[in-house]
Amino acid sequence: MEKLVLKNINKNYGSVVAVDNLSLSIDEGEFITLLGPSGCGKTTTLRMIGGLEDPDSGQIFIEGKNMTKVPPHQRPTNMVFQSYALFPHLTVYNNVTFGLKNLKVPADEQRSRAERMLNLVGLKGLEERRPNELSGGQQQRVALVRALINEPAVLLLDEPLGALDAKLRKAMRFELKRIQHESGVSFVFVTHDQEEAISLSDRIILMDLGKVQQDDSPRGIFESPANQFAADFVGVGNSIEGDCTEISKSSTHIKWGEGNLAKLPKITGVTVGSKTNMWIRASDVRIGKAVNENEDYWTGTVRELLYYGDQVDLVIAVGDKDELRSIITADQFYEEKIKIGDSIKIAWDSDRVKVFTA
Repeated sequence: MEKLVLKNINKNYGSVVAVDNLSLSIDEGEFITLLGPSGCGKTTTLRMIGGLEDPDSGQIFIEGKNMTKVPPHQRPTNMVFQSYALFPHLTVYNNVTFGLKNLKVPADEQRSRAERMLNLVGLKGLEERRPNELSGGQQQRVALVRALINEPAVLLLDEPLGALDAKLRKAMRFELKRIQHESGVSFVFVTHDQEEAISLSDRIILMDLGKVQQDDSPRGIFESPANQFAADFVGVGNSIEGDCTEISKSSTHIKWGEGNLAKLPKITGVTVGSKTNMWIRASDVRIGKAVNENEDYWTGTVRELLYYGDQVDLVIAVGDKDELRSIITADQFYEEKIKIGDSIKIAWDSDRVKVFTA
């Protein structure tokens, strides 16, 4: 069942196009993420769903009802903000039941819902504390409970983990996913953090310049980017300019750098003479002993490296024209004693390369 449907939504701010003819639908119990760089239209879209902004044209349906002109307080949505927006003078209990009091929900039902929701997020026993007596993660959970306790059809989350430190932010991802799963509420989550989107979402709506660039599962976005923007935005990869020099029944040959030749499986839409961009993830670029002597490989020079504990990120110069990123395990890094200035072999599996026409 579709909980939320956007049809041909447009929003301009003067001459700036914020959202451009956007259409999408969200199923019951689905966790979707609007992902993209600053200014791509994701937060504007979220605010239009919640009624905080009006679209210039298009329609918004929630549970089959047209909500395009319905004011925010009459929509079956609630929003969780990055700032939490808790009332500092109220206890946890009074914060989470604030909306229920305004809706004249009986006191017994308020108590029952609050107990159930606070238990769900692990805050049982903290009902009489005030926000300044809670950790950042606990405050975030209070904000979630306050939004969920009214039993919205769709919960809107505007970068709700952005104010947390890195360790707590990662821990809260597990909590957020668990809460969404157990509550059964459809979540629309906004972030510019690719890792956050991939780890949390059932589906990712990747946006740029107000348009949907790709609507796909996290795996689909990560492994099969639809275009150059999607490839460059999600994960760490290499974009290598080249020219198609030959096409056979089973292969496409692309010349890149200073006379290097990449032999790839046949690619639809590429013709001899086409300018291309080969795109390959840094984690798929094999180096050193991971390269088989019998396969096609190239030679480069290690120019930079960053150590991340379990991984090492290398920048490798190939001739004077190209630099490639390769992410390898720390075990390989130490075993091969790799250092800046080393000459090193480079290879990749041809079926892991995506090709876009320039």
